[in-house]
Amino acid sequence: MTFIHYPDDRFNIPAVMRDLDDRLLAIGSELLAAATEAQAYGLAAVHIGHVEPVAVVSLSDPGTRDYRLLFNPQIEELNGDVVSGKEGSVSMPGIEVEVNRHSVARISFTDASGVAQDLQLSGFPARVAQHEIDQVHGIFFLSRVSRLKRETAIKRYTKLGRRMG
Repeated sequence: MTFIHYPDDRFNIPAVMRDLDDRLLAIGSELLAAATEAQAYGLAAVHIGHVEPVAVVSLSDPGTRDYRLLFNPQIEELNGDVVSGKEGSVSMPGIEVEVNRHSVARISFTDASGVAQDLQLSGFPARVAQHEIDQVHGIFFLSRVSRLKRETAIKRYTKLGRRMG
């Protein structure tokens, strides 16, 4: 699976929420396959080049994968403590940055059957959901950190690219 890489402009474009259709279902299947292959904790459709309102998140602890497809995902409410944790992206391989997120998130989405769902997540799954739903809405995870942390991460990523390329 080929992922688009930072700093692609598509990361800053919010997906437009829309009715579930065959195209969104096909992107969901492609996204689920990509997440499974990469063993990602979550992915947004933009990671595979589609600016569409689709994400996949693992609802389990970090040791396993229990994927759920989210169409038109929204963060409805954030609660709990704000906790710092490492986050990265398949679109910025080799880079992890400490990001502050709420420990509890209530999310809504449409499932692959077209049924509206509402979930309350806590801990690691809440972090993953916030990260991927942000991305669906055009917010790359680096925009959630200080300018200094962001610039340091970008410099490290650029150096990694030179070594690998």
